[in-house]
Amino acid sequence: MNLRKGTKVWAPDKNLAWVAAEVTDFVGKNVQVLTASGKKVLASPEKLFLRDDDEEEHGGVDDMTKLTYLHEPGVLYNLERRYALNDIYTYTGSILIAVNPFTKLPHLYNVHMMEQYKGAPFGELSPHVFAVADASYRAMMSEGRSQSILVSGESGAGKTETTKLIMQYLTYVGGRASGDDRTVEQQVLESNPLLEAFGNARTVRNDNSSRFGKFVEIQFDGNGRISGAAIRTYLLERSRVVQITDPERNYHCFYQLCASGMDAEKYKLDHPSRFHYLNQSKTYELDGISNAEEYIKTRRAMEIVGISHEDQEAIFRTLAAILHLGNIEFSPGKEHDSSIVKDQKSSFHMQMAASLFMCDVNFLLATLCTRTIQTREGSIVKALDCNAAVASRDALAKTVYARLFDWLVDKINRSVGQDLTSQIQIGVLDIYGFECFKHNSFEQFCINFANEKLQQHFNEHVFKMEQEEYRKEEINWSYIEFIDNQDVLELIEKKPIGIIALLDEACMFPKSTHATLSTKLFQNFRAHPRLEKAKFSETDFTVSHYAGKVTYQTDTFLDKNRDYVVVEHCNLLSSSKCPFVAGLFPSPPEESSRSSYKFSSVASRFKQQLQALMETLNSTEPHYIRCVKPNSFNRPQKFENTSILHQLRCGGVLEAVRISLAGYPTRRTYSEFVDRFGLLAPEYMDGSCSYDEKAWTEKILQELKLENFQLGRTKVFLRAGQIGVLDSRRAEVLDNAAKCIQRRLRTFIARLNFISMRAAAIAVQAYCRGCLARNIYVEKRETAAAISIQKYVRKWLLRRAYSKLFSAAIIVQSSIRGFLTRQRFLHGKKHRAAVIIQAWWRMCMFRSAIRHHQTSIIAIQCRWRQKLAKREFRRLKQEANEAGALRLAKNKLEKQLDDLTWRLNLEKRLRISNEEAKSSEISKLQKMLESLTLELDAAKLATINECNKNAVLLNQLELSMKEKSALERELITIAELRKENAVLKDSLDSLEKKNSVLEHDLNEAQKDSSNTIKKLMETEEKCSQLQQNVQSLEEKLSRLEDENHVLRQKALSVTPKSNRSALMKAFSEKYSGVLALAQTDQKPKFESPTPSKLIPFAYGLSESRQPKLTAERHQENYEFLSRCIKEDIGFTDGKPLAACIMYRCLLHWHAFESERTVIFDYIIEGINEVLKVGDENLTLPYWLSNAAALLCLLQRNLRSNGFLNAASQFSAPSGLPGRVVHGLKSPFKYIGFEDGLSHVEARYPAILFKQQLTACVEKIFGLIRDNLKKELSPLLGLCIQAPKSSRHTGKASRSPGGIPQQAHNSHWESIIKFLDSLMGRLRENYVPSFFIRKLITQVFSFINISLFNSLLLRRECCTFSNGEYVKSGLAELEKWIVGATEEYAGTSWHELNYIRQAVGFLVIHQKRKKSLEEIMQDLCPALTVRQIYRISTMYWDDKYGTQSVSNEVVAQMREMLNKDNQNLTSNSFLLDDDLSIPFSTEDIDMAIPAIDPSDVELPKFLSEYPCAQFLVLHQK
Repeated sequence: MNLRKGTKVWAPDKNLAWVAAEVTDFVGKNVQVLTASGKKVLASPEKLFLRDDDEEEHGGVDDMTKLTYLHEPGVLYNLERRYALNDIYTYTGSILIAVNPFTKLPHLYNVHMMEQYKGAPFGELSPHVFAVADASYRAMMSEGRSQSILVSGESGAGKTETTKLIMQYLTYVGGRASGDDRTVEQQVLESNPLLEAFGNARTVRNDNSSRFGKFVEIQFDGNGRISGAAIRTYLLERSRVVQITDPERNYHCFYQLCASGMDAEKYKLDHPSRFHYLNQSKTYELDGISNAEEYIKTRRAMEIVGISHEDQEAIFRTLAAILHLGNIEFSPGKEHDSSIVKDQKSSFHMQMAASLFMCDVNFLLATLCTRTIQTREGSIVKALDCNAAVASRDALAKTVYARLFDWLVDKINRSVGQDLTSQIQIGVLDIYGFECFKHNSFEQFCINFANEKLQQHFNEHVFKMEQEEYRKEEINWSYIEFIDNQDVLELIEKKPIGIIALLDEACMFPKSTHATLSTKLFQNFRAHPRLEKAKFSETDFTVSHYAGKVTYQTDTFLDKNRDYVVVEHCNLLSSSKCPFVAGLFPSPPEESSRSSYKFSSVASRFKQQLQALMETLNSTEPHYIRCVKPNSFNRPQKFENTSILHQLRCGGVLEAVRISLAGYPTRRTYSEFVDRFGLLAPEYMDGSCSYDEKAWTEKILQELKLENFQLGRTKVFLRAGQIGVLDSRRAEVLDNAAKCIQRRLRTFIARLNFISMRAAAIAVQAYCRGCLARNIYVEKRETAAAISIQKYVRKWLLRRAYSKLFSAAIIVQSSIRGFLTRQRFLHGKKHRAAVIIQAWWRMCMFRSAIRHHQTSIIAIQCRWRQKLAKREFRRLKQEANEAGALRLAKNKLEKQLDDLTWRLNLEKRLRISNEEAKSSEISKLQKMLESLTLELDAAKLATINECNKNAVLLNQLELSMKEKSALERELITIAELRKENAVLKDSLDSLEKKNSVLEHDLNEAQKDSSNTIKKLMETEEKCSQLQQNVQSLEEKLSRLEDENHVLRQKALSVTPKSNRSALMKAFSEKYSGVLALAQTDQKPKFESPTPSKLIPFAYGLSESRQPKLTAERHQENYEFLSRCIKEDIGFTDGKPLAACIMYRCLLHWHAFESERTVIFDYIIEGINEVLKVGDENLTLPYWLSNAAALLCLLQRNLRSNGFLNAASQFSAPSGLPGRVVHGLKSPFKYIGFEDGLSHVEARYPAILFKQQLTACVEKIFGLIRDNLKKELSPLLGLCIQAPKSSRHTGKASRSPGGIPQQAHNSHWESIIKFLDSLMGRLRENYVPSFFIRKLITQVFSFINISLFNSLLLRRECCTFSNGEYVKSGLAELEKWIVGATEEYAGTSWHELNYIRQAVGFLVIHQKRKKSLEEIMQDLCPALTVRQIYRISTMYWDDKYGTQSVSNEVVAQMREMLNKDNQNLTSNSFLLDDDLSIPFSTEDIDMAIPAIDPSDVELPKFLSEYPCAQFLVLHQK
């Protein structure tokens, strides 16, 4: 490794494992580095690793193989950077690393996210567990080979949740068909909470730790649908049932049962602290989890899985029996080495356990306290001491729980159902990860043994993937070493001398102890490199696993490996009266009855299960997911480096890195390599390589004299350390270039400074000379101005004195004359005003009195008429019980209603006229008042003016003492003015009094008008009550009419062949009085071309010929309509011929007037059939135009004939009066013999046909839209990312007008051509612009959604150059929209808001200077915080090397997202596609212009059909 000063490196650290540092000096063989915290450290060069600055600016890489330096610190800090941005998934080749976020991220797991990953190539989108699940599913379907997904990690790393997500996705892509009743996928998903309740418990590291291994096989049929499933479990931790340590817990099901309420009381259960198996730990509750709610979920899961209610009761009764069993205590008995039940409390629990097991209590006691040994002489009963009795009790509890768990697994498998015929399946392995604790026992030994097996399988797979990569790139790989751990596996499982074999051998001898076992181990494996003796113990041994050394304590190895089957326990529970418990313990075979114990090795059984699992995995294609727990506190955003490094070693991730380092760890595509290192050989940039990036790469490497590299088909493969040499050389070139740039820039800046200083000196000199000249000029100008000012001032003073004297004389004269004239004028005006006011006031008082009397008279008349109406109503109500009387009263009610309506209108007109008279009088009085007020104000102003003038005159008189005689006359005049002023004041007071009197009269008039209005309101209320009464009568009448209608239909159905005379006779008997008024020659109007559903009335034909002729006529009609539908008969002046012809035929055949008809259904079915058979690109636009035109014609016809109004009245009770008014005019409307259409029965088929036609239009629109999306999706997939040709180096490739630039835009040009083709098809078929506008808008909305979602899911798209590429494409779309005009494009440009703002954010410079408010309000107002956060964290500048937003902005957004995660259940950053229909029938009717169906050119084939001759004749 080539180190120099300033080199960025990773240095080892005790606390953080690795820290970022920079080389500062060399001290001997060591290197001095400066860490990020400012600390100087000495380290050997071998312990340092190179660090890439460019990667730190980004949010990490989504695939570890893309790291510039693939080593341990690079992997660790890449995970940390991504974890800080909530990117919890990262690839290492095909391996997925999942870091537990310890917080909810609902936006990552919704259905929309699953839809995005469905069918996407692996690695194209951001790393995700759905991508692994989809890759396995696609590989299974394409290759026909079973797949397996191995999920591993330590407790609390999220293995179980990851497994759930995998099964959720497989259920999504492989769910059963909708018609299948069985829901295997639902049962498989619901088996998770059930197995968690009985197999998961709280440990030190995890609140929901799986204490067993699980392998779920999901079976598929040939179509990729889930057909069955099977679950296998491994190594349930049985010892946890009877022994736990603080702060761990027992299995969840025990705590759920204790919190179950009624069920707990039924089984005599109490708080968990009362039971020995639960109170060994003081932790009874989990944070944020309710045991009672979890109990209900477990019950629900049992029901879904298919466990009956009786079996559920038996399961929880068995759990309660285990808890009671644990509370049985023993004390020494009377005999030696015997035991008895300790006290009354223990006896109670013994009784409860026996009753819950449904067995004999004495038999249970004997089973726990004694053992029976069979000998040749007979049976020997041996008493057990207290310790042995407790051990027997615990053994029974463990055995029962283990059998119960196995039964649950078996029941789930039976309920879900295995598909024995399935040839392909996906297995999901959720198994415990490598464990290394302070105290490691037998369970840790078995777990680590399983992980050694899986690690060997993992190493083989990784090595195989490396070989596949090298083979695909056609490079030599034969010398790469394979890292294997076969020696550790042989140490553990080899026969006859292996740890498991020696353990089984020791368990066979009763006198063996853990000390003898350790002795044998050390004797047999003394020289083994993987096994060594612990330093401070004689019995502990240490095994060097692939993840590190683990020291095992052998104290409990023998006890935990012995799985004795006690015959007495089996006999006891097999004799239970509970079928469930007896089924758990079938009767033992006879040969086993000789011994009370039967030995079974747990380790050997686990080894066999593990071997079967490995055989299953070897037969499948594996996929790996490594789950990582970021910290031991289960808190979000906390990253513990040392713990994660340990997990990466245990998970084999670093082992995979080691395998990669053994070959060619650094791989770059030629375009990436040339982009980064092309500047090392600038002499080849003249285009001589003809854009051959491979040759260019080879020349660069040869120029640097690098060896041992290999060139593949698409990538260059470099050995470890070679990328450092390239980066070092690149840094030197960049340093030299920077120095050159700085030198040139400094020269340029110095020259600019000199030029600016010289220009400044010249400017200062010119300014000074100008200032001096300007000062001289100002002085001369001021002198001349002073002389001129003096002259004009003197002139002005003299003129002012003269003007003052002249104006004073004129003002005095004019004021006196004016005052006298105004006095005379005001006196006359007041006299005339007083006369007018008196006249109007007398007239107003007289009118008010007359109006008051008239109102009183009208009120009395209304009261009296109301009384008479009530009497008449009571009489009519009594007579209304009979239908005939009611019909006679109907006309009278009509007349009375008209009379009341006329009177009401009359009163309203009177009231309106009175109000108008009052308002006119009030307005006149107000105008008079205003005029008087204005005159009063004028008088006041005149008085004030006179006062002011008097003051002026006094001043003038004081100044002119010489004119004494004139002053005396003025004084006399002033005295007179004062008198007149007093007179004016008196007149003003009198006017104010009159004004107050008028205001009082006005208030009284307003009160009278308000009283009159109140009386009118009361009258209106009475009228409304009368109307309500009439309305109730009308409702009764409508009910009778409905009954009459039903009777008529029954009469028609009973006698379908009856002629018109019989029908008229029946109705003439009922409506004899009314029928006499009708015309006798009236023809029926309700004939319909319906062959079977309605029997028309035929006249002049016999009963035998009538159906035959009708059927022939209908068949001819159908053939004609079928030809119009199936053939493309085109358009005339933009009018669709098919729609116009069908509408005119239906109108001529009176189809709209029929009560029942099938011709409408025939038309709809014919259109649907044509849509299925024909070419969609031609048929759909054609029928969209025709169906819309027919819908508009029908809609407007219904509107013109009153169908819609009648329909609304028929459905709404408030419309009854209108219907009765129209219906009572002629009873023939109920039987169909009047001119016009039936306003009740005959409307329904037409309205139903309109609804069917509306649905047909919406269907055609939806089909066109869906087809457009299908065609557009592959084009958009090519447009979201700039093609690799854009990275061509060389001068020609960078020219805007070159050939590569044209290639770049070819994808966008294909979209433009697609849009042009779409517009052409629509306009050729004369599709209304309304539909074109809606279609284009939804197409652009789909473009926006697809591009935006792809941008957020693919990091390689969030680049500066890609933003420029997409922006140029959007500009092309904008040009197309402008060319299409607003008539057809509408608001399509606004539909691209999201992608436009996202792309604008990508290409903006200086993102780090932008605050969050600026980004949200100015740059991206339409985007949410989560979307902005996603783009900001995924962005990287591949063109200029600029940085994304600042860390402060990222921290603000993360804080906002954390708050949103607490408040929202789903907050996806992806956009959802809108599949709704964006218009209604009313919108179509308003948007499409009117069509005249008669003004069209008919096709020639119409002359062939007699039923269409009326069209030909009409045209002639």
